[in-house]
Amino acid sequence: MILSVLKAQFLLLLYIVKAQSVTMSSKKVVEVFPKPRPHWVGDGFHVFPVFGEKAFTEKISPFLMFDYAPPKEFPPTSKKLGVGQHPHRGFETVTLALQGSIDHADSKGHTDTIGPGDVQWMSAAKGIIHEEFHSREFVKKG
Repeated sequence: MILSVLKAQFLLLLYIVKAQSVTMSSKKVVEVFPKPRPHWVGDGFHVFPVFGEKAFTEKISPFLMFDYAPPKEFPPTSKKLGVGQHPHRGFETVTLALQGSIDHADSKGHTDTIGPGDVQWMSAAKGIIHEEFHSREFVKKG
């Protein structure tokens, strides 16, 4: 689980270095990020913030907020699990579902279920309010 997060960090760093290598002749490591500590987003998503607290700093925010939610067992329930309405602005949000399924709804009237292998791209632009919950089917089965 942590290995996957670290692998994602390394691949993103490699991509950034590769992209800059076209115009730069030498590279320097600016910072090495410590192992991220997980936290809950709502009551349905236990995530590792890949860039930790840097996601909300002037250097990265609002361009990059990257959370990784490793596989987790959720028992069947009738409770709605996830994160309720919350705002975003000034960046794009991308959700990739590797397992399970997520019900999405936003203030622009878009609703959909994101299933295994699906990618959902949402433009926050000047502002949008959205919510994401485990799908009804997923919470019934666990």
